[in-house]
Amino acid sequence: MTEALNALSERQRDLVGTWLPGAAVEADMGWGLVETAVLRVRSGGRNFVVKAGGASDLSIAREIRAHREWTGPWVRRGRAARMLHADTDAKILVTEYLPGTLVKDTPAAADPAVYEQAGALLREFHDQAAVDDPGYEARMNAKALAWLERPHRIAPGTAAHLAALVRSWPAAGAVCAPSHGDWQTRNWLLDGGVLRVIDFGRTDLRPAAEDFERLAVKEFLLHPGAEEAFVSGYGADPREPGAWFRQRVRSAIGTACWAHLVGEADFEAQGHRMIADVLAEASV
Repeated sequence: MTEALNALSERQRDLVGTWLPGAAVEADMGWGLVETAVLRVRSGGRNFVVKAGGASDLSIAREIRAHREWTGPWVRRGRAARMLHADTDAKILVTEYLPGTLVKDTPAAADPAVYEQAGALLREFHDQAAVDDPGYEARMNAKALAWLERPHRIAPGTAAHLAALVRSWPAAGAVCAPSHGDWQTRNWLLDGGVLRVIDFGRTDLRPAAEDFERLAVKEFLLHPGAEEAFVSGYGADPREPGAWFRQRVRSAIGTACWAHLVGEADFEAQGHRMIADVLAEASV
């Protein structure tokens, strides 16, 4: 696995050597879709996770901020890894290695008890802050429209319909909370019945309901009782219908366009299904 370290920049390799003397890569845990390396390494008889970004990477800075500002309640209860080293300019960080099995594609992905834990953990994360952002939806609408200006495989008439829909919306403000940004089974670890959280590369301040969105287009549809258990664990349902619909439209656009950009056919197909669903709802 030496070649995995060679994928890091010289500065990043130097930092790994300083922070984790004699580090040996044991596994490449990245998804291979973005310019971010995720490595399990061993140093001094312990396992660690090294995350490093390339020149265009934006996720490492978000992850470092998340660990510095928001993961504390989870870390103190063993529900998230502690960040041990970080360099924002070099786009690299090191965390503890958490034991456990990814929930995705295991029987646990259909277990309501897992979703109840996930809902309770998410509520704890969200409750750390509430920030008024009067320009939030205007920025998100502009971002969705910008995606439609880039290369994609959305049919021209559908793209025009989506753009007109987005332009018709008011520039609403929002109350934002610390948001994981990719809250789904691929970022949950289960260890002896205890749920833990990984991957803070999309963490930012957003409306709380947005952390429901990725579950709503997949796991909630696949597993009976998952949504009810999740909302029960969370304690309430923050999805106000108007804002929730607007978010789902923007997410559908972003999913289809981003997946096309990185060449992820299955995820792109999911984006097109999401577009069909929201447009069908809009026509009712």
